Amino acid sequence: MKIAIASDHAGFEYKEELKLYLTEVGYDISDFGCYDSASCDYPDFAIPLAKSVSRGEHQFGILICGSGIGMSIAANKVEGIRAANCCNVEMAKLARQHNDANILTFGARLIPFELAKEIAIAFINEKFEGNRHQRRIDKIHNLTGN
Repeated sequence: MKIAIASDHAGFEYKEELKLYLTEVGYDISDFGCYDSASCDYPDFAIPLAKSVSRGEHQFGILICGSGIGMSIAANKVEGIRAANCCNVEMAKLARQHNDANILTFGARLIPFELAKEIAIAFINEKFEGNRHQRRIDKIHNLTGN
């Protein structure tokens, strides 16, 4: 499974550790940056990653910043993206089951790294339930303008 990962400066250390962990457990990881802890702008990494997921080049994306909020907002501007900011395992599972989320975001300043690993694995392994949930996703994707 191909997974894209990116962070801003606040999430850099978590990204590096999570990238190693996911590679060790067998995932093919593509790093979209950032590449050090110097201050940077999260949209510069969220948007290219989200476009890659939207085009089907990666099955999932993981975006990490201080809170996960900015990354989620930026990624959700890309057509076909359903980025979910999750702070626990249950949220990650529900994001996949009910929303068919294709990008996970979280905040490195808000959760311990061990929990971040559990959230990522839960998100990756969970399946979309479809049925009534698909109808709701279709309504969101059919929105245009105001």
